[in-house]
Amino acid sequence: MPKTILIADDEQAVRSALERLLEFESYRVIQAADGPSALDLVRDRPVDLVLLDIKMPGMDGLEVLAQLHHENPQLPVVIISGHGTIQTAVEATRLGAFDFIEKPIDADRILLVIRNGLAQRRLLKENVSLKAEVRQRTRIVGQHAEMLRILDTVKKVAATNVRVLIMGENGTGKEMIARALHENSPRSDEPFVEVNCAAIPEELIESELFGHERGAFTGAVARRIGRFEMADGGTLFLDEVGDMSLSAQAKVLRVLQESVFERVGGTETMKVDVRVIAATNKDLLRASREGRFREDLFYRLNVVPITVPPLRERATDIPLLADHFLHLIGRELGQAPKKLSRTAMDALREYAWPGNVRELKNLIERLVILTPAATIDLTDLPPMRASDEGAEDRYFQIESYVGFKDAVEKDFFERKLRLYGHNVSKTARKLGMQRSNLYKKLEKYGIPYKRAREDEAEEAEN
Repeated sequence: MPKTILIADDEQAVRSALERLLEFESYRVIQAADGPSALDLVRDRPVDLVLLDIKMPGMDGLEVLAQLHHENPQLPVVIISGHGTIQTAVEATRLGAFDFIEKPIDADRILLVIRNGLAQRRLLKENVSLKAEVRQRTRIVGQHAEMLRILDTVKKVAATNVRVLIMGENGTGKEMIARALHENSPRSDEPFVEVNCAAIPEELIESELFGHERGAFTGAVARRIGRFEMADGGTLFLDEVGDMSLSAQAKVLRVLQESVFERVGGTETMKVDVRVIAATNKDLLRASREGRFREDLFYRLNVVPITVPPLRERATDIPLLADHFLHLIGRELGQAPKKLSRTAMDALREYAWPGNVRELKNLIERLVILTPAATIDLTDLPPMRASDEGAEDRYFQIESYVGFKDAVEKDFFERKLRLYGHNVSKTARKLGMQRSNLYKKLEKYGIPYKRAREDEAEEAEN
């Protein structure tokens, strides 16, 4: 599709000459004789690039440029001037001009500038599109009370430089929370650099974090920039920080305290401005008591703690997550999103999800690819254990029938209460039993619950 170029110049001869040149190169051309007309045209129709004269009656080119850049910062504007000065060129660049060309116009030069300007616009649009796609892929989905509290915390602390420690089982979405903190911070245009501390050998973790100089150790044939330097101005995400060596922990602590470090084998002190967000699936406080993690580093990282619940504890979010993944994966594959039947969705809600959200996403992706029908049914699902892994062995280790029955019944009520969002009244209705009987069962087995509003109202009346 031909690109549209707007020529804004008060000289008809200049507009006509440029129009002939550009139409010969298969561009679509529109014209404006003054600044206000140029602004109206850009607002009314798609324009890919503007050729803008400086000297025009009423509203000069620099005023038009400032307004265009304010309203459409991705639109490349090439300034054309018959009285160009260095000061004018500097001012045009400051206001957002892509380039500056003096009259008389050289045809080859202006065509080259236009091609470069259009290429930059394409890259900017692709960058915006990619960022939007990343935000969609990393969007935190959930209406469970605990997830809403986490989202509220993210909203409150994202704009600050405060350090955050994200805790939770593998696959719960700790990295997504870290990315949400970065994307909603003033550092969002700067790098987000991730380090998986568990995946890097202990002898290489310091080099990975701080970089190294040539010859620092065997195999160091060139200088290497570390992750702290890469993240300068942005955010460094230390994933599985509990697996970091004590030696590396000491150096990380120094960076957090002083914002300085040296590369491995180097003597130059490097200063960085980095926000550190850490995540772990371990109990770091317990690890610090056992000497496996520095207590002072723990308290440096744990300024704002966020604990992500496992998926089995927020089963009410499973339909939302499943629908999100169905649409996301369908879009990636270029097909209409598939649906889950009610029986298939019930099976997903009953499953314990030891792999948490990551396991759910992987399953949905497999089902979308392998299921030919538009609706995924229960028969399309792989065998899924409704109870926790090892539950069967745990039950059969119980010697008495009464103990076995109580263990099964306790698990049953816990799972059903969780399935229906800890709503006692709804759970009782679904199970076909009186609320008072369900309360007795919950109290018998020590299952925590919140008293239903209906019961509170009845008690107030009595």
